Amino acid sequence: MIQNMKELGLDKLTTEQRIHLALEIWESLGDATWKPMLSAEQQAELIQRDAEMENDVSSSCSWQEIRDFVEKPL
Repeated sequence: MIQNMKELGLDKLTTEQRIHLALEIWESLGDATWKPMLSAEQQAELIQRDAEMENDVSSSCSWQEIRDFVEKPL
């Protein structure tokens, strides 16, 4: 049976404790892979987007550029 945050007492944790726990859970997944079920249309869309990115690298961003943008103060 799946329990919720209140049943587990997680709602009593501080924000910092919940973030730490979430990261710990995420890291515990290790190499576990989740393969979503994609429709044929979704698969075709991903293939098309990948091809577009390969053909026009100016349309893509580096991980550092994305991180800088996300972490930029408002």
